[in-house]
Amino acid sequence: MASSPHRPPRPTPSSVDEGAWRIRENAENFPVALRFLPRRHRRHLHAIYAYARMVDEIGDAFTGDRTARLHELATDLGTIWSGDQPSDAVLQRLARTIHDRAMSAEPFERLIEANLQDQVVSRYETFDDLLAYCALSAEPVGRMVLEIFGQATPETIARSDQVCTALQLLEHWQDVGEDRLAGRVYLPQEDLRRYGVGENDLDQENAGPKLRELMRFEIERAAGLLGEGTAIVRKLQGWGRVSVAGFVAGGEATVSALRQTDGDVLGRSAQPSRSTTAIRVLGLLAGRRSVR
Repeated sequence: MASSPHRPPRPTPSSVDEGAWRIRENAENFPVALRFLPRRHRRHLHAIYAYARMVDEIGDAFTGDRTARLHELATDLGTIWSGDQPSDAVLQRLARTIHDRAMSAEPFERLIEANLQDQVVSRYETFDDLLAYCALSAEPVGRMVLEIFGQATPETIARSDQVCTALQLLEHWQDVGEDRLAGRVYLPQEDLRRYGVGENDLDQENAGPKLRELMRFEIERAAGLLGEGTAIVRKLQGWGRVSVAGFVAGGEATVSALRQTDGDVLGRSAQPSRSTTAIRVLGLLAGRRSVR
């Protein structure tokens, strides 16, 4: 994803400057690692965030051959499970988390696959095509979080996939203009045609009536998916429940911020506030059932 004007500059793709990653964390729609979580959990969550962000930065901003660099990273990543030592410092830190929590390789591999796909695909014909991309780019992160807390079951994974896909879609809808500048359009082509929106409409300072109507539809579709996934909070226990409530709350706050644009995602900021997210975390933990 291209950096939005309200987001801080990206760190160098292979950088391990912890301060730079933490700045990026603070700009996310959701709290990556709630401050009152035990240190061991925060350390693990920071490790997977740094990995996920590094992979995305290589796919989006690496100045050399991105495909070759992603394949090199995949090879280096594989050493974690083969018993060797990875050469990348981010992976070295990640390896401690993976070994400590006995985590599986597939979610980490899928993030690289998503970024390899980004090198050759910049448009999605149908919503189902976009969901298939989210299965590579978003769902793996939720599965990593569940593994960290030892609560990955078929039911929690299914709900997590819904939440993570919704979070990815909401980020796409926040960044329609920035993505267009970067040469990517995540709005399904079939939806653009149905609402009579051309890609040139995404280049304007403000969204026109047709684009606003389309964006209201897309925002509510993502909100519905998030609402279905919210049940995960009731299925989890302990610190895992608290942590995932933070992700869901961030999504709910983003839905609220996007709704306030009335579909003008080009001319109006849709960045959720931390206070709104905090209030929604408390509501989720108190048993509130779905996004409104």
